[in-house]
Amino acid sequence: MIDTVVVGGGPAGSRTAALLARDHDVLVLEEHETSGVPMQCAGLISDDVIRMSGVSPDVLNTLYGAEVVFPDGTSVIVRSKRPKARAVDRSDLDSKMAAAAMDAGAEFSYSDRCSKVVFGGDSVSVKSTKAERSCRCIVGADGHSSMVSASLGDNQPKEYLRGIQADVRVELDNQDLFRIHLGSEYAPGFFTWEIPCGEFTRAGLCTSWSAGPPNDYLKHLLRSNGGEDRIIRRYCGKIPVGGRRIMYGDRCLLIGDAACHVKPVSGGGLHPAFKAAPILADVLTDALASDDLSAKTLSSYEKRCRSDFVGELNKGMMLRRMFVRLSDDDLIHAGRYASRDDVRAILDEIDLDHPSTVVREMFRRPAAAVSAVPLLLRCLF
Repeated sequence: MIDTVVVGGGPAGSRTAALLARDHDVLVLEEHETSGVPMQCAGLISDDVIRMSGVSPDVLNTLYGAEVVFPDGTSVIVRSKRPKARAVDRSDLDSKMAAAAMDAGAEFSYSDRCSKVVFGGDSVSVKSTKAERSCRCIVGADGHSSMVSASLGDNQPKEYLRGIQADVRVELDNQDLFRIHLGSEYAPGFFTWEIPCGEFTRAGLCTSWSAGPPNDYLKHLLRSNGGEDRIIRRYCGKIPVGGRRIMYGDRCLLIGDAACHVKPVSGGGLHPAFKAAPILADVLTDALASDDLSAKTLSSYEKRCRSDFVGELNKGMMLRRMFVRLSDDDLIHAGRYASRDDVRAILDEIDLDHPSTVVREMFRRPAAAVSAVPLLLRCLF
């Protein structure tokens, strides 16, 4: 019997498999033909995320800040002396992480979609495209519409975002900044991104689910930067935010999008997934060794995640709830506020993986905090 079946061979599944395979038999089921295709991420990540991935992906560009464009056209540039993020080849990252997991001893079964999970007294039956297998425990790393998550009952995320992006043959003037548009014209309920990657630009956006399919918004964005007729490739998907009811059960653990480990402010999932992976591996290794894979024992995974990084995700969801209350006029006021020298100095030091720290820094500076009160009241009422 296999010790662990990991459903999903993306970064969350591969990192988990790499850690578990050091001491256990691990099988990864990946529904696609290869790792990293299709790509469903902007590929803008921090050095900390690269370190936690355990591999060295191809870096397309280094970014030192962002240009934020508000609904009235006001542009605020946030720039740091230190690199803020790297634009990486996500397909390359995914494939290298899968290779690292295989090197650690994990077996990958490609073009193998999980179709049914049945929990028994002392095993889990996993039916997929190629076979039906038994395992001692299953790890759901199968994305936003996780079948493994659904096997735990009513376990939907609090919210889904719609995302779409395209690589276009357009070179941005500022290659060290990525550009963001805020407001209902381009991305109601979220924001756009234009990431310079040398000879091409990765342009995309997310919207609240209620805004409907985002394709027309993407067309509008591409018209604005001259990329509408210069598309190289296009991607789309949905992003779960706000958490799920539970991330564990008898002989079952969830990670990544399947666990709703996603930053609500940015939609990024790699940082929380890579924080969760060693916790999951530690908890599951102990449970396998003691042959106690009950929900009670595995619940320590959720407890440790909450004490480590889920608090930051919850703060991010609070910021998102505040953000979606803002009208375009409110965002224009926010742009004027962000243009202040004292506020921009705080924004220059924003940590992409811990965005809530900006709020804390604001309230440590009385002048900036007092000026933010009217905008805060608009968010709350």
